[in-house]
Amino acid sequence: MITWLKQMQITFGTSFMWLVSLIYFTQGFRSFVWTAVSYQLKDILKLSPSASQLVVSISFFPWNIKPIYGIFSDCIPIRGRKRVPYLVISTILSLFPWLILGLNAPLRSSQAFLTIFLTLQNLGSAMADVVVDAMIAEAVQSERAAFAGDLQSVSWSAMAWGGICGSLLGGYTLTNLPIDTIFLLFCVLPTIQLFSCCLVEEAPSSRSIEKLAVNGNTRSELDSASLQERLDGRTSDAVNSSVETSKVGTSRRRKRTQKNYKGKEIIMKSDTLEEQRSFVVRCFLSLKLALSSLCQAFRRPIILRPMAWFFLAHITVPNFSTVMFYYQTEFLHLEASFLGNARVVGWFGLFLGTFAYNRYLRRMKLRKILTLAQVGLAILSLLDIVLVSRANVPLGIPDKFMVLCGSALADAINQLKMMPFLIISGQLCPPGIEGTLFALFMSVNNLGSTLASFLGAGLASALSISSDSFDNLLSGICVQVICTFIPVGFLFLIPQEATGVST
Repeated sequence: MITWLKQMQITFGTSFMWLVSLIYFTQGFRSFVWTAVSYQLKDILKLSPSASQLVVSISFFPWNIKPIYGIFSDCIPIRGRKRVPYLVISTILSLFPWLILGLNAPLRSSQAFLTIFLTLQNLGSAMADVVVDAMIAEAVQSERAAFAGDLQSVSWSAMAWGGICGSLLGGYTLTNLPIDTIFLLFCVLPTIQLFSCCLVEEAPSSRSIEKLAVNGNTRSELDSASLQERLDGRTSDAVNSSVETSKVGTSRRRKRTQKNYKGKEIIMKSDTLEEQRSFVVRCFLSLKLALSSLCQAFRRPIILRPMAWFFLAHITVPNFSTVMFYYQTEFLHLEASFLGNARVVGWFGLFLGTFAYNRYLRRMKLRKILTLAQVGLAILSLLDIVLVSRANVPLGIPDKFMVLCGSALADAINQLKMMPFLIISGQLCPPGIEGTLFALFMSVNNLGSTLASFLGAGLASALSISSDSFDNLLSGICVQVICTFIPVGFLFLIPQEATGVST
């Protein structure tokens, strides 16, 4: 293990490995602060389950437009660099919303301002996620391509450990610290990330180097003209003190020098303006080409049809995650520390799903895997029916056991469902726009999840489910169970012979 880590350090550099690990660890550790957000919405703002889920869904919208960040990062360099400047901007957007919310109680207690700041924070996190993925894609090119899987393992492991640590500490701190302190504590990681960005070196693009060279040459010529003018001025003073008649000649030379100076200044401004125009044109053409390639690739049936299925699989099933959080805390009176531990079990369920897929299901047809996943999710919804109907109480099954099993198994099954999504995305990405198209795939998936949350919030509101009344929650979960089987009817969109090995 130590030898492998040293090899990765030698191959990619210490600063790069540290930055990648830190960013992914921070992404996973977000569970630490978002647990506090859930309690802020429920206990401080006194929002209903549907209103709380609506706020969360809106604030996560930046994750639905990830390709925009990738296209801008690819096509519009900042000071000649395409990654580190965008990473700095995204880190600042991730840092300051938590800092402001932690220090300003009125803004933290306003639903509108809280939604705005949470959206900005997600904008920074989503942008950082896209940029670091692009940096990883660039890092494993050419002779380092053999280490692509190892670098992905490092990033996923860092995010998993971040999620485990964030879930454990999130429940503990909520029991012992106020919410504003938790917001401020989370600022430590983005602050370290901001300083770590300065450790990674990124070579400027060739066009930027040419621009610097042009400006440097023009500036040298300008300095020479200025020096010549000063020398002429000194000579003029000396001659003027001795010979009166040389004043006219010196004045003429000074005028000629000033004229040359102004001429070179005009040339310099003209060259700079031309460079700026050329930069804008290049950026526009690059953006146009990237968008055109992206649209052409996405319109291909072999890409569009599977992505349509994953989108439909989300939007046809209402999401009751926030409603169930209210039920667990308000009706079952489960502690924050326990819910944090439940999320840790969920992370281990994710590991279990990944292991099960790689070990036993890789060669199975994707249609069969996705059918099993939908059936599994329906069975888990039946467990929620048992919990909400209180049928587990006569059987002597504790509520905590039901919640722990549901959390672990749900994350495991969702990972089984996600693995084919990742595989088919990688297989269908055309060369040259892999990163941007993959970001589009993930955005489609995130958009489907967001719309499912809106659907769940609307259904909860229609059923009059509130923090004081969960009488109709059982009906809502029954609707969810029925809707879980709807995506099975659209599996014809998935290539019939597609497996985890080849399409």
